[in-house]
Amino acid sequence: MSSDRLNPLDVSFLYFDTRTTPMHAGGILVFDPDTAPRATEAGTRAATSEASGDSRDAATGGSEAGKAGEAGSAPPEPPDFDTVMDLLERRLTTVPRFRQKIKWVPGNVASPVWVDDAHFDLSYHVRRSALPRPGDMGQLRELAGRLMARPLDRTRPLWELYYVEGLEGGRVAVIGKTHHAMVDGLAAVDIMALLLDVSPQPREVESEHWQPSSEPGTVRMLTDAAADWIRRPAGITDALEVRALDVKAVASKLAGAATGLMSALGTVAAPPPSSPLNERTGSQRRVSTADTRLDDFRAVKKTLGGTVNDVVLAVCTNALRGWLLTRGEAVTPTTTLRAMVPVSVRDAGHQGAGGNFVASYFVDLPVGEPDPVAQLHRVSFAMRAHKEAGQQVGAQTLTTLAGFAPPTLHALGARVAISSTNRLFNLVITNVPGPQFPLYMAGARMVAMYPMVPLTAATSLAVGVTSYDGGVFFGLNADRDALPDVNVIAGLISESLDSLVEQIR
Repeated sequence: MSSDRLNPLDVSFLYFDTRTTPMHAGGILVFDPDTAPRATEAGTRAATSEASGDSRDAATGGSEAGKAGEAGSAPPEPPDFDTVMDLLERRLTTVPRFRQKIKWVPGNVASPVWVDDAHFDLSYHVRRSALPRPGDMGQLRELAGRLMARPLDRTRPLWELYYVEGLEGGRVAVIGKTHHAMVDGLAAVDIMALLLDVSPQPREVESEHWQPSSEPGTVRMLTDAAADWIRRPAGITDALEVRALDVKAVASKLAGAATGLMSALGTVAAPPPSSPLNERTGSQRRVSTADTRLDDFRAVKKTLGGTVNDVVLAVCTNALRGWLLTRGEAVTPTTTLRAMVPVSVRDAGHQGAGGNFVASYFVDLPVGEPDPVAQLHRVSFAMRAHKEAGQQVGAQTLTTLAGFAPPTLHALGARVAISSTNRLFNLVITNVPGPQFPLYMAGARMVAMYPMVPLTAATSLAVGVTSYDGGVFFGLNADRDALPDVNVIAGLISESLDSLVEQIR
């Protein structure tokens, strides 16, 4: 049997991966050993520490009233590192890919293959870290920015997890990252998802002894490549195109036909406006976060119209407007910023496959409009026009390019963005609905989840948004030098939502 070969899309992400644009997606998960629900968690607004002067927010339990335990009683202990390691080791048997690495075909005459890593070392991929106690969210974000900036070791399985202790209130965090080459289909599972359960009691997973298969030698790899060429003659063309780094040819293939992606993007007939978001990307990152309530988004939607996603985009629009003004940038009534917005859609022909697919819209955010309600109406109109005109990458096309699984939708949205030319948009905004019930890691309740979307070569900001258990969590990944004030944007997100909520009271 031939080896498991990477498809041309996944190979392209290995070539896009550079020192300044590491091609991994990830996130920050925050856990509280106190499993009792708290009224303040989803409702506490996330004024980021640097923007508001308060070093604590909803994800760190800034309110003393929200701290675990009764007065005089010992607070619950977070899961220890060894427990988390044991949990992950047992569950890795369900996803063999996380013990595999990439092996290149001699001469690059065919796409590389996945092979078992005979020297797989879990302690290399899962690392223990700590903040100076009591650690706050500002320190956690700083650590996340440094970790997200580091490329993954291409000689090992392409993922890492960091178990971070020392957060105030007895909380712990997990920072994870997975290379885009591993986000390869409907069966894809994010590494952090392996840690999560729907109850404080971890689900039982049958432990199996793992025995790595031997790596194929040169003769075997060339023989398998030749067999693949016979079965699929286009394969050699794909390999040569990727090897030549013909980005235009690769992007064309990613779209299916020349009109598959580009004709769907009627909005981008003209280039996006110039903005400080399109500086040349450096090698370092700066991360920020914001927390809001899902009920607020739903209330605005119900009263003012549109969808929850429209409200998210309007909130981002107003935050970006405020940020541009703090910088002294010229903002006129016609000023816009173009966002590449991957959205989940339902395809009638794929209901049996879960019904979750991806469409990609390019939306001009009206940052020149001072009225937040007018911003929402203009965003809603633009999104509705996209849907009615069919200006999207169809679900069938995207599932042909790369499959979708709920834990990896942010990554898939980033894949579409990265595959497009950088001159099409100013920033990426991904919004993924999450479960509206609590999840747990080794008994500790997850209280926040911030997605991290990678940057492309000429974009300085990517915004990931996820709703979870009554909250809406924003993760901002920014170029460290181009956006030293990214915390201003994060702080303005909550203020922008407040301005919309005030309009409906």
